[in-house]
Order: sequence, then C-alpha cells, then structure tokens
Amino acid sequence: MAKVAGILGKKVGMTQLFDDKGDVHPATVLQAGPCVVTQHKTQTKDGYDSAQIGLVEFVKESRLTKPMRGHLGKHNLPPVKFMREVPIEVEEKTEGNGAVKVGERVLVDIFEGERFVDVVGISKGRGFTGVVKRHHFAGGPKSHGSMFQITGSIGSSAFPSRVFKGMRMSGHMGVDRVTVRNLRVLGVDKEDNLLVVEGSVPGPNGGYLVITKAKKPPRERRGFAGAATVDPLKAAKRAAKKA
Repeated sequence: MAKVAGILGKKVGMTQLFDDKGDVHPATVLQAGPCVVTQHKTQTKDGYDSAQIGLVEFVKESRLTKPMRGHLGKHNLPPVKFMREVPIEVEEKTEGNGAVKVGERVLVDIFEGERFVDVVGISKGRGFTGVVKRHHFAGGPKSHGSMFQITGSIGSSAFPSRVFKGMRMSGHMGVDRVTVRNLRVLGVDKEDNLLVVEGSVPGPNGGYLVITKAKKPPRERRGFAGAATVDPLKAAKRAAKKA
C-alpha cells in the first residue's frame, strides 16, 4: 500500500504552550492542507517514485498559465497555485490498487501518530546587509573614532593579490530555501487542518511550506530512568567488591 508522506501548507503564526510541569514551549501553528494529488510519478516512467500535490485554495483560473490549466484539466482538478513533489511511503509491495491515484485528497491526518516532521520554506528577505548581520562578524571596537561594522581586510596585496572565492562579505540576505528538521509535533487538528509544531519555521506568516515526515528522526534517549538502566559507576564498584 502506497501513501503520500507529505503535505503543503501555510504558516499561520507562533504561540506558546504549557506542558504538565508548567514549562513553556514555543510553538508554530501551520495550516496543513487540504491538498490534492495532481500527478503520480513512477519508477518505470520517470525514474523515481513521488507524488505531485497542490494546495487547494481560492485561485482564479485566469491567474494560471495555459500549460498549468491543461495539466490540471486532464483530470478535472481544481485550480491550484502552489504545487510541489513529496515522497511516497510504500508499506507493502502492491501493484495497481495500492498506487497513489490522481485526484486523491491529502489531509493533515497523515501526521497522526507521527512525532517529528521536516519543514521546508523560504526565509524572510533582509535586503542588502553587512557582515555583522549577515555572517555574525564581531566587528571592531565601539570606541570613538572606530568604524564598528566594517568588513576589514579581505586579502593580501603581495600574495595572492586577489580575493579568494567564497569570501564572506556584505550582500543580499534571505529569500533562501531553508529546511528545519525534526520539529516535534504538539497537536493535530483534523477539523481545521491545523498542525502545531514545537519551535519556529522559516518564512513570514502566510508563507508557503512543504511539510513531510521526518527523514531522520532523533533516537530515543536511553539510560536516564527505568529498571533496565545500568549505572556504569555503580557497576564498576560492584565488580571491584566481587574481585
């Protein structure tokens, strides 16, 4: 059985939640879906398995290009503005009936029971920034007569008499594709298609996001509590007494 392992959404905003101990946790609310499968790419035809999905929202058909209208019109799909490819999970090796079908709906319930997700978004644009803000340089002394946020020397004059490629300098900052991995899932609202994750996600409020199941979830922490926990210091002392 094959199913889609990701969804498209928007960033609603940030809030904070309190746990049972009274500790506060920063959280981000995401509008995850609803989405529709617009194309199924297979290993035999395209060389890899994935599902192209589109975020269902109010979009005028006149705002779409003619190639996009033809692509969606093949299967009588609603007009979508934001489309991306997401991976497919294959639980059992089945052919035909178990494949992902074009026109299927993808809802936030695919994350029910999941503990971590990966979020991909476009970071906020900061315009032209200096090295202190862009690369976190320390800058010069703040005393009188000193230029604090100056770049400083960028190369030698005698050798190599040029500036090396990759030199960190001032320039355009932001509007980059950023992936945040292993965000803990705090809640899933099936009625309103909301997903609450712990921490922050890239982009402004209302920015488009690609949310997938965690590719490399963190391992469970061991050796902190429980009857099966072995304290190496106590075990060494017991071994020394027996000897």
